[in-house]
Amino acid sequence: MRDQPALREAASAGDTVLPLFVLDPRIVDVATPRRDHLLASLRALDEAMDGALVVRRGRPEQVLAKVAEEAGADTVHITAESTPYARRRDQRVRERLERDGRSLVATGTPYAVGPGSVLKRDGTPFQVFTPFSKAWRDHGWPGPAPVPRGLRWVRAVDGDGIPEGPEVEGAGEEAARRRWKSWLQQHLGGYDRERDRPDLDTTSRMSVPLKFGELHPRTLLADIAAHPASGTKAARTFVSELCWREFYADVLWHNPASAWNDLRPALSTMDYTRPGKELEAWQRGETGYPMVDAGMRQLLAEGWMHNRVRMITASFLVKDLHVWWPHGARHFLAHLRDGDIASNNHGWQWVAGTGTDAAPYFRVFNPVTQGLRFDPDGDYVRRWVPELRHLPGKAAHEPWEHGDGYAEGYQERIVDHAAERDEALRRYEAARS
Repeated sequence: MRDQPALREAASAGDTVLPLFVLDPRIVDVATPRRDHLLASLRALDEAMDGALVVRRGRPEQVLAKVAEEAGADTVHITAESTPYARRRDQRVRERLERDGRSLVATGTPYAVGPGSVLKRDGTPFQVFTPFSKAWRDHGWPGPAPVPRGLRWVRAVDGDGIPEGPEVEGAGEEAARRRWKSWLQQHLGGYDRERDRPDLDTTSRMSVPLKFGELHPRTLLADIAAHPASGTKAARTFVSELCWREFYADVLWHNPASAWNDLRPALSTMDYTRPGKELEAWQRGETGYPMVDAGMRQLLAEGWMHNRVRMITASFLVKDLHVWWPHGARHFLAHLRDGDIASNNHGWQWVAGTGTDAAPYFRVFNPVTQGLRFDPDGDYVRRWVPELRHLPGKAAHEPWEHGDGYAEGYQERIVDHAAERDEALRRYEAARS
């Protein structure tokens, strides 16, 4: 309940507050790691509120109108959202409440700086990260909002209850704060050196708490500013990663269609391969390229993947298998606990060369050299690909170079990277011309 501007606004506007969460069947009826984490997080929140959280199921505009009537509330307070879907949903809620003579008040956003707030001097949005990041830092942000004092919960309205779900380690605000504090103490100082190493569990994994609002980015920024390492390259690098999240949210705010379409149309005539068995092999982690397969299996097992490996696996799909990026983006969103449409889909476009700050299309990640560089001892690969655990050290990245490389049944390579790189460049030149 820390750093929740909407809660603070609601508490200051009335004597009592009814905490409500609406479960939209269109979202919660689909079993995903995000749904499971959401339900576990709601259970933790209800406990923190001493059982006062009301959870109702239904269409948000209908549920909010009904609960407001039952509670005799004139005003509904929410955190302002920025994705195309959430903006449409909140507009329907606003219109429904206003028909009943009630109001919807949106306070704050899930970002340090609300999307749409940082503009160029001529009033147009940024399309490139570096100038955005400078303007974002210059803009600044308020400190964390303190927990309102003397909160009194409304307990006269019944809910539908929180659906049963699996136990999820780390769900909820307190668990997120514990991991964050521990990570700050142990790993912030080496973040710039270790953040690309999937074999080391040294990334913060704060993307999940940020996705679910368990922690606010302003809290993270304030804690970093107060940290002894605040002026170091490591701290600046971590802040830049938070800024990337805010940049992509800003891009989506100004370009809603970029959620599922190329932001830059320069490669709109690119020849992509129809998804088929190779896409399915990629989804299962059975491409024959150890670093790719390790990442895809981690995704299926944990609902999370290291950021460097996300880039490697995405590049393989788009440039080795020549599949259009939305097919990969959908698969990621179906399995990622931290699945965020702005960061996920614009990250895919960065790899594909069709988005803002796009990596040039001719920059193709080599899955073998990437593995050797960022998983130098092969520990990450052996962790997720048991068929390669008999290969020591870096040998796990090139089983085809060893006589017993396929002794445990590992999949042989489904494509030849060098040949597919040439094919990707050929298609790129054809699209450009």
